[in-house]
Amino acid sequence: MTTVGTGTYTPKPGAAPLPRMIATQAALETRMLLRNGEQLLLTVVIPTLLLVLFSSVDIVDTGAGEAVDFLTPGVLALAVMSTAFTGQAIATGFERRYGVLKRLASSPLPRWALMTAKTASVLVTEVLQIVLLTVIAFALGWSPQGNPLAVLLLLVLGTAAFSGLGLLMAGTLKAEATLAAANLVFLLLLVGGGVIVSLDKFPAGVQDVLGLLPISALSDGLRDVLQHGAGMPWGDLGILAVWAVVGLAAAGKFFRWE
Repeated sequence: MTTVGTGTYTPKPGAAPLPRMIATQAALETRMLLRNGEQLLLTVVIPTLLLVLFSSVDIVDTGAGEAVDFLTPGVLALAVMSTAFTGQAIATGFERRYGVLKRLASSPLPRWALMTAKTASVLVTEVLQIVLLTVIAFALGWSPQGNPLAVLLLLVLGTAAFSGLGLLMAGTLKAEATLAAANLVFLLLLVGGGVIVSLDKFPAGVQDVLGLLPISALSDGLRDVLQHGAGMPWGDLGILAVWAVVGLAAAGKFFRWE
């Protein structure tokens, strides 16, 4: 009989490598998000219905040209907001209420790594959203223009801005208040953020204020590039960058894990 050397089957306790933990947590967060019916309604169903409905029926004034060319950039911006802000705020708020975040914070996964995993989950979901909406838009006759790099920068900065604001809300308000506030903000920005209705339809003074909102900067920037073939929209990128820095910094400082 062969004798097995001492230590051959000795356990080797310890945490998994940090990149693997982040990837595993991000995959879990993504699966949970995609299985949630309410989240799917916000992130997929509503943007898709708005794109198809308003592109097919002459309800709102979209200016000269095809309606889908005006609507698609705004709906892409709405998809980013629905996932990075509304969906993430609600999900994180209830995780905080039920003690999920507190338990995860005591695991080998650092808190910053948990937030990184949540951000990665948001990005994966947004890629799926954008692919779906792009396919639908092309089927409706969309003819995009402009620089893909400008589009990518707008989407990344928009995601950072909305993610910071969503985490700030989820980490400071009670879960029920987060649910109500996030949905209310979603509806208000859908109407007044240049998604479906152009900011030109509002009074001049109101336009100046609305133009500083992250949803307005994202939708207008995407529309300038994709519909009008404009160059790098530095003004809109600057607004989004400011929101991203302020939102993420505030979330990092004021987020309460319990």
